[in-house]
Amino acid sequence: MHIDAHQHFWIYNPAEYDWIDDSMAALRRNFMPEDLKPDMEGTGFHGTVAVQVRQTMEETRWLLELADRSPSILGVVGWADLRSPDIRSQLKVHARNPKLVGIRHIVQSEPDDRFLLQPEFLRGVSVLEEFDLAYDILIYTKHLPVAAEFVERFPRQRFVLDHLAKPPIKTGKIDSWAHGITRLAEFPNVFCKLSGLVTEADWQHWDPGQIVPSLDVAFETFGPDRLMIGSDWPVCLVAASYARALQVVEGYLLGQKPECRDAVLGGNAQRFWRLRAS
Repeated sequence: MHIDAHQHFWIYNPAEYDWIDDSMAALRRNFMPEDLKPDMEGTGFHGTVAVQVRQTMEETRWLLELADRSPSILGVVGWADLRSPDIRSQLKVHARNPKLVGIRHIVQSEPDDRFLLQPEFLRGVSVLEEFDLAYDILIYTKHLPVAAEFVERFPRQRFVLDHLAKPPIKTGKIDSWAHGITRLAEFPNVFCKLSGLVTEADWQHWDPGQIVPSLDVAFETFGPDRLMIGSDWPVCLVAASYARALQVVEGYLLGQKPECRDAVLGGNAQRFWRLRAS
């Protein structure tokens, strides 16, 4: 089963999606499961993991309702206030739904570069294992050393790094990023999504060859058993169609063994989140 490990849905309004600036004007509309369905069918993908965008419990509830109505949504990575002393009660509300598979916080937007190590946040993350929930790490390259300190504290917690920590594909200066990735990949409980890469390139003038060096590092460090393909739809649309965004990784996998391709294209996601087809 081919699984898109990272995509989003939203009902657009300017106030809640103010990060969508004029350069991303094509994203200023609703994106729902029925919009994604033709692209999934055209590319041979059978299911997705829908990931939060807004940091509200309301959105988490809404995504789970979408998942209950849409068999193609195999899992939801939602949001909960991990800094709240009431975090267990928040998680109890939604963890009854088996499609809640993980939690994410938009750490890349926090002004504190060491946000992951704040005591309140660490306390909240320590609760996730009780609910069998993974944690999505959304950061920039500059946060990679802190992320390594962070995951080292939780050897039994499942983590997945979003978007390969956004390598500087546009400039091609990936040495510092590669060093940070190498350190983070040393922790066997950390997986990684090969997603969001086309939007780290020049949106109008990129080609797969510019992304290959970052994929080389990912495969050398994490190995094919801890990597997952993801589209980052609809955000990817500013730089590529759904099919072309996925083709970057699919094309790279042509040189891999069939069992490696199967793992990256769905097997690893299924195993990491314990996904079940509806």
